[in-house]
Amino acid sequence: MSEINTLILLDREVDMVTPLCSQLTCEGLLDEFLNIKNGSIELDASIMGLQQEGKKTKVPLNSTDKLFKEIRDLNFEVVIQILRQKATSMKQDYTKMTTTRHINLAQHLTTFTSKPSFLGQLDMEHTIVESQSYEICFDYIEELIHKQEPLTTVLRLLILFSVTNSGLPKKHFDYLRRELLHSYGFEHITTLNNLEKAGLFKKQESRSNRLTIKRALQLVVEDTDTANPNDISYVFSGYAPLSIRLIQHAIRSGWRPVEEILKLLPGPHLETKRGAFSNSPSFDSLSGVSTGIAKVPDGRHALVLVVFVGGVTFEEISALRFLCSQQEGMSYDLIIATTKIVNGQTLVETFMEKLS
Repeated sequence: MSEINTLILLDREVDMVTPLCSQLTCEGLLDEFLNIKNGSIELDASIMGLQQEGKKTKVPLNSTDKLFKEIRDLNFEVVIQILRQKATSMKQDYTKMTTTRHINLAQHLTTFTSKPSFLGQLDMEHTIVESQSYEICFDYIEELIHKQEPLTTVLRLLILFSVTNSGLPKKHFDYLRRELLHSYGFEHITTLNNLEKAGLFKKQESRSNRLTIKRALQLVVEDTDTANPNDISYVFSGYAPLSIRLIQHAIRSGWRPVEEILKLLPGPHLETKRGAFSNSPSFDSLSGVSTGIAKVPDGRHALVLVVFVGGVTFEEISALRFLCSQQEGMSYDLIIATTKIVNGQTLVETFMEKLS
């Protein structure tokens, strides 16, 4: 096996925005609505066109399925179109079977993605991420609470709202906290306390650096072409995951050029060469490495291990695949390791107290 040339280690705390946003790739949406477990999903057999009323069927999702390999990382906007094209050119029985399976899955996903509630949530997520009208976002979340929309949905938006603003002004924080407890029950006070301790829903103590970070790292990209993407922002239809932008910088030129931005992110940061620890650099400083990934002799690909501590989303994995295959001329290979696969729903649920 090739030797790992570079290790990139990211703590989930560095980018809490990305997992809270609704995933828009094919695999990301499957996880959002159908919950991928161990590389497969389980759903009613009737959805897959099987005549087994009331029974469940397990659908494997991995790259041994050539069609899934082709569509898993695509923005869902173009998946339906591609599947229709495949359906018209089906020749072999195997191709017909797998294509039909994915058409059924895609059609089932559209029952979720076409709902006004999902489209409204998506629009509000973009408004929050793009640091647009604070009052519109506040009013929208307040309305969700009063309508008693699912608590995980409300908390997901509320946390995103809080994280992007480095907390909420005291009067807004107190008001939304009180309204949540009145609407969903005071037994949820422990959940809110858990979120507050984690710094995900808190009172604003300082001005947010989000706008500076967003501009410096080009996190919001106008006129993103989801059908023919040239940037990782295609995965969120215009928002580039901060976590993957950091990896992109590490690969291309190292972190020194963005050191001032790294200082605005949570936690310490370090960039060092093998053996450099003998010089005892301080853990919150960058060493002299600033040329990205070193070239590997004999024309071989450099092997990069990317580790997400605290979880990674399928959306980020798709962005990394794109980064590797499209943007960098295949000069390296990536291995992704993580403590778990997460999405906004599962992330919120980890802070919720289980009620008897």
